Amino acid sequence: MHPVQLTGRVVTLRELRPDDAADAFMIVGDDRVTHWLSFDSRDQAQTTAMIDGAVRRARDEPRTEYYLAVARADDPDQRMIGFARLGLTGHRAAKLGYAIHADHWGHGYATDAARTIVDFGFHTLGLHRITAAIGPSNAASIAVIKRLGMSYEGRLRDHVYTNGAWRDSLLYSVLAPEWARDR
Repeated sequence: MHPVQLTGRVVTLRELRPDDAADAFMIVGDDRVTHWLSFDSRDQAQTTAMIDGAVRRARDEPRTEYYLAVARADDPDQRMIGFARLGLTGHRAAKLGYAIHADHWGHGYATDAARTIVDFGFHTLGLHRITAAIGPSNAASIAVIKRLGMSYEGRLRDHVYTNGAWRDSLLYSVLAPEWARDR
């Protein structure tokens, strides 16, 4: 299934393009953003490699990830302000990830992007379970996940090594029947 373009309430999710590298660097090269992610800030070369890899993997058959650019729905150029990702894991399961450029925080873009890609996962991909692992101090992301109706499952101790230290993650999930019931 390529290309994918999804429309949310305030965002559009679209396939990543090689020319997204500069905008992606503004996100994954910014310590304000990566402080909350599972990896450290990336330099321009690492960001370009990240985008190129995602573009290449989008053409894999079978496709194992949907790594999509987030753009404001009212932007005719669909300039990337963030990303949303479903990494397929196991049988009808996926891990959710997302990030929004710090200058665009507080406008509902993360919630809409996450809701849109989760809906795609259940209704189009036929997934049964979607999880999200979030740093315990990331109150904004925990609020996003709770708005989606995800349930807390537990703490993953020393789950990721980032910002020079091991960090726990809080694991949340939502199942297809719960998503269908809550919509």
